[in-house]
Amino acid sequence: MRKGISSLILAGALACGSAMAAPQTAGHEAKEAGQDIKKAAKATGKAAQHTGKATAKVTKKAVNKSAEKVEEGAGKVKEKVK
Repeated sequence: MRKGISSLILAGALACGSAMAAPQTAGHEAKEAGQDIKKAAKATGKAAQHTGKATAKVTKKAVNKSAEKVEEGAGKVKEKVK
């Protein structure tokens, strides 16, 4: 009988403890939301940085290819003029 009562009291204490820990304050939730926004902003910034680097690389390649083609075209014009 004592064991049953002790178990009941222990279960009640555990239930009350978890119920007391469950509700969060509005301030705590706002802080968590702010941290989530900060993480998302950092991820967005990193993605934009990688996109910028990739765009610069592609642009550089395109400019170099265009310059090569212009030189080839100029060489063909010189040959025809001769």
